[in-house]
Amino acid sequence: MDPRVLAAMTPYFTTIYGNPGGLYDAGREALYAVTQARTTIATIFGCNPGNIIFTGSGTESDNMAVFGIARQYAAKGKHLISLAIEHHAVLHPLEALEKEGFETTYVAVDETGRVSVESVMAALREDTTLVTIMYANNEIGTINPIGEIGNAITKWKKEHGRGPTEPPFLHTDACQAAGALEMNVDKLHVDLMTINGSKIYGPKGVGALFIRKGVSIKPIVMGGGQEFRKRAGTENVAYIVGLATAIANMQAEKDAENARLLELRDWFIKELHARMPKIVLNGHPTERLPNNINVSILDIEGEALILYLDEYGISMSTGSACTSESLDPSHVITGIGRPYEYAHSSMRFTLGKTTTREDLEYVLTVLVPTVAFLRQVSPVRIAMGDEKSVSMASAFVEDGLPHFVTKK
Repeated sequence: MDPRVLAAMTPYFTTIYGNPGGLYDAGREALYAVTQARTTIATIFGCNPGNIIFTGSGTESDNMAVFGIARQYAAKGKHLISLAIEHHAVLHPLEALEKEGFETTYVAVDETGRVSVESVMAALREDTTLVTIMYANNEIGTINPIGEIGNAITKWKKEHGRGPTEPPFLHTDACQAAGALEMNVDKLHVDLMTINGSKIYGPKGVGALFIRKGVSIKPIVMGGGQEFRKRAGTENVAYIVGLATAIANMQAEKDAENARLLELRDWFIKELHARMPKIVLNGHPTERLPNNINVSILDIEGEALILYLDEYGISMSTGSACTSESLDPSHVITGIGRPYEYAHSSMRFTLGKTTTREDLEYVLTVLVPTVAFLRQVSPVRIAMGDEKSVSMASAFVEDGLPHFVTKK
């Protein structure tokens, strides 16, 4: 957490402890803090404060958008559009809705994980109520053309005689993008947008959802009348203040920090290729987040590498941090056409505010010999450019199945 964020939050754990719903003085102080936080985020988004709903996480905000729109507008249609490489906070609600009779079209992405405007528009139907496409992928960092997609949907609606408050609506999961990319909702042409605190040096366990004026949702958390009767539950004042402080800091500093991170990112990618053979970059080479490096280091098991590097104080992940305890292959890496073995050896290095060139040099001095050792003991050898060769490694793969799958 950014120390400035913690400093802003601290009074709301101690001296300003009232319930924002209370009419007494301590409650009014807390309500003022929530209102100021809502205004801060709304200014960054270019919307009215009343369009910002606070939640308990980015996951809850995604759930709220997907379930809320689909169920509210079910009478208008039950067709939804998304990507197979979305975060599970979007994919799992879509799967649940399919059991309720909804239909989802998963638009294909290219080999870099990027979706085209044309592909999305080709999937659009008269009965489509929601298009949900992430702004930037959390695993491979690829940035999608959300503004162009939103603009195309807006034009489609006009051509079909539909107003801005009629479906289809565009939702984007912008959790990974919030600290680095444009967040003005009118420039992005989005109707709903999700952010959270943990990706921007704010507190974990808080999120927000932008909902355009006139767009209705069916609440998924019911009880009191908080958050304009869209999300019940006493507001977590300290965390809401922390979220607003964090995104304000990140947006104010993003240009300078992006430039610094881009230089480090591109240098590190170049050095990985120069110092080790059989490295494959996952994601778009340029249209990617400035702090994201995702590579498949072939002929190793990703989990083993993580444990070795952890002994040297290096923290990294294979796939999404939200599912890092799972041995299932990354759905994102397989979703861009890579085989299972590329997914199991995919590594995500995430750069941050404190990352220096010296840090990355240290990582390389540990990484290179560790990879060489793990490759010596690995049961698989994958030929670069010949993905069919993975089936020859019988100790690792049998009949096209990954090693952890037991045949019946």
